Amino acid sequence: MSWKLEFKSLRGELSPTLRLALPLVLAELSWMAMTTVDTIMVGRLPNAAVAIGAAALGGGLYYTIAIFGSGLMLGLDTLVSQAFGRDDLHDARHSLANSLVMTVLLTPLLMMAVSLMPGLMLRVGVKAEIVATMAPFLYALNWGTFPLLLYSTLRRYLQAVNIVKPIMFALVSANIVNALFNWIFIYGHLGAKAYGVPGSGWSTCVARLYMAGVLVFSLFYYDRPRRLLLREHAWRVDFGRMRELLLLGGPAAVQILLEIGGFTAAGAMAGRVSSIALAAHQIALNCAAFTYMVPLGISSAAAVRVGHALGRQDSAGARRAGWMSILLGSSFMLAAGMVLVSIPRMIGRIYTPDPIVIQAGVNLLRIAAAFQLFDGIQTVTTGALRGSGETRTPMIANFFAYWVLGLPVGYVLCFHAKLGVAGLWIGLSIGLIVVASIVLYEWWRRMSVTRSLQPLSTLNV
Repeated sequence: MSWKLEFKSLRGELSPTLRLALPLVLAELSWMAMTTVDTIMVGRLPNAAVAIGAAALGGGLYYTIAIFGSGLMLGLDTLVSQAFGRDDLHDARHSLANSLVMTVLLTPLLMMAVSLMPGLMLRVGVKAEIVATMAPFLYALNWGTFPLLLYSTLRRYLQAVNIVKPIMFALVSANIVNALFNWIFIYGHLGAKAYGVPGSGWSTCVARLYMAGVLVFSLFYYDRPRRLLLREHAWRVDFGRMRELLLLGGPAAVQILLEIGGFTAAGAMAGRVSSIALAAHQIALNCAAFTYMVPLGISSAAAVRVGHALGRQDSAGARRAGWMSILLGSSFMLAAGMVLVSIPRMIGRIYTPDPIVIQAGVNLLRIAAAFQLFDGIQTVTTGALRGSGETRTPMIANFFAYWVLGLPVGYVLCFHAKLGVAGLWIGLSIGLIVVASIVLYEWWRRMSVTRSLQPLSTLNV
């Protein structure tokens, strides 16, 4: 009887989770669509393998750094969602204001780090022809750092207070802006100079400015009835609040850095193999990242739903929210794996007409299909843990799984066992399986211990 009641209560969580998750999933897919369009459009340039490889490596390096900065704001998921759950909007806006201060301080540091990447890639052995094309592309992307961080901060706040439609609109419509300016800047239409691969970077900057502008407008639009954003208290610089945000966001940012950095490091190693290997790596990574966007959106919903429940002292509701989100994310990724393994050649043809690149990409897509389920589990479970205030375990799991296990195994398989870039992907797959196992166990453990699912104000984090 208790099992039937538990299933009924879990089923009751489906509708509110989907209402929050679906717009966020569409937003994440739209985000990924911009990268996909960028890859397809530069793939039509002469010497497609170098163009795709340069855009892939440059984008991977840039977002490894920029998303680390955005990740420092992930503490908003916990603090704002729990404040909203206990109906304390003053505290939620106070967290937002201090996050915006942190964004301004972080921007020049991140831009400086990005500017060092081309030289570093030459030193680690990436082909000079790839770096020569990548450097101006990376320079262009770097100017979009502040609007990207601003967008990310405002997004985390808005979704934590259940405002998700502007996020979806900003990203869906930004695809039109990005595609238009890609067409103008890459190929030189409407009187513009044909920049080639760097033109994709400039179009991305324009799209980032647009996205940030939409969310700034939305923030003040939804704040009109209370006008809390214009009150002096909301904008008071509070180093104690910044410390709370960093205690939560720091490990989450490092976890993202370790995860994305693992795939970027694999891209750098693929660049040592050949331009074909790097292009195939990018195609498979792009497809895997596209499917990843769905559980990533569900992960954000999980963090918010768990945080709301804990804010109102409902630990049972937090458990239901977490498990339902994990079920949704893993179900989708199981289906995605079946698609990738069924039509890999058709997918490869979307990116490039080069038959050699397509064949290399097909081999990697089959490996990617094998780890889809585990990627979904680890992504959504990490979000559920973040909503409860636990960000350290995913960080430790990612360090061990990718940097101690997955990448070394991939390196040995690639360069010593002579499996090439496929060996790198086997190593990454092993890492994903390990991460999923660790974070799922941690969620189950916390779910089983009542005190582990308490709001942060109770635990004095």
